[in-house]
Amino acid sequence: MIILKSQDEIEIMQEAAAVTRQILLKLPEVVCAGISTNDVDSFVEEEIRKSGQLPAFKGYEGFPACACISVNSEVVHGIPSKKRILRQGDIVSVDLGTICKGYYSDAARTYRVGEVSEEADRLIRVTEECFFEGLKFCRPGYRLSDVSHAIQRHAESAGFSVVRDYVGHGIGRNMHEDPQVPNYGRPGRGPRLVPGMVLAIEPMISAGDYEVEVLSNDWTARTVDDSLAAHYENTVVITESEPRLLTL
Repeated sequence: MIILKSQDEIEIMQEAAAVTRQILLKLPEVVCAGISTNDVDSFVEEEIRKSGQLPAFKGYEGFPACACISVNSEVVHGIPSKKRILRQGDIVSVDLGTICKGYYSDAARTYRVGEVSEEADRLIRVTEECFFEGLKFCRPGYRLSDVSHAIQRHAESAGFSVVRDYVGHGIGRNMHEDPQVPNYGRPGRGPRLVPGMVLAIEPMISAGDYEVEVLSNDWTARTVDDSLAAHYENTVVITESEPRLLTL
């Protein structure tokens, strides 16, 4: 069941999203060669706690950290570690969220560690573009798969692949609500978008094949062919007209 949000609920989600957004904006100064992914997570937790909000991910279904930090071929759900040291040329996806008055926000970005390869740079750019291609259809009257199809079309036109095993989702009082929002599919299918829907739309794009495997920690998903992966996500409100981006 898709739960539509009232204007009051959306404003609370905006409070949560404002903290998530500010952390994402600060991370380019934090994500650098020589620090560990645990250092990045510690920064995220400190910023969330200072805001008076709660980390959305820590303890969620047993996840041990405040942010999912995925490096290079890791697609999503990377567990921060003191042993994982970032190096020049890495790309790092950071996925995080906050809870404000019982409501969630969720967003992700992929960052460059210093100068990266041409392929990595293009992958990050195209993944962000995929989000905005999908956003064009986040208006009343379109169907959910119109968003999905636009994302897939843009990724594949650039020679990249859309990860199938992980999708976006509705969000509100729960981190994951209906509907699921795949990043691929035929247009003209699924529920029609209506005002009050709040969606976490999150293209996860691979430079190689889309198949992924989960590591022995039961969380971290990486590409089977070891190709680079990037992730870009925002919390989006469907309105009567233009979509409202809470985390951008």
